[in-house]
Amino acid sequence: MLRTVASDVAAITGEVRAIWADMIDTMDAMPGYGLAAVQIGVPLRLAVVDCSDARGQAVRLANPKILHASVQLREHEEASPNLPGVSAAIRRPRAVTVRFLNAEGAVEERDFVGLWATSVQHQIDHLAGRMYFDHLSPLKRKMLIAKAEKLGRRG
Repeated sequence: MLRTVASDVAAITGEVRAIWADMIDTMDAMPGYGLAAVQIGVPLRLAVVDCSDARGQAVRLANPKILHASVQLREHEEASPNLPGVSAAIRRPRAVTVRFLNAEGAVEERDFVGLWATSVQHQIDHLAGRMYFDHLSPLKRKMLIAKAEKLGRRG
């Protein structure tokens, strides 16, 4: 499921809102800064992101698309509950402008900066069937996956 490209959402419905609510509960329980629907087995282009200090500021995104990415990069240690126990420093654009359907079903364009930008890009990658470690060199990726598998055998 994680390598499958998610399908577009036709409209924001009660079902979509329920999926978002479940995703926010799951994200908050991890804890994490974002979650893509494919991570909970739903093959739709839905994501939630909350990088606020207090939480409760989750942005709900349907069909997110990056319109513009800054040239300046930012490095952040990224991880995923789908590959527990490992993480890697990933360099991504420091800021992005994203177009998406919001919780009201309206098209919105929003700028995300810093950790918010990193998390949004991480979720959009998931929706395209990519994982954060796909940004690593083949050798680093192989080492990271081997470490995760070793940790999985221990657990």
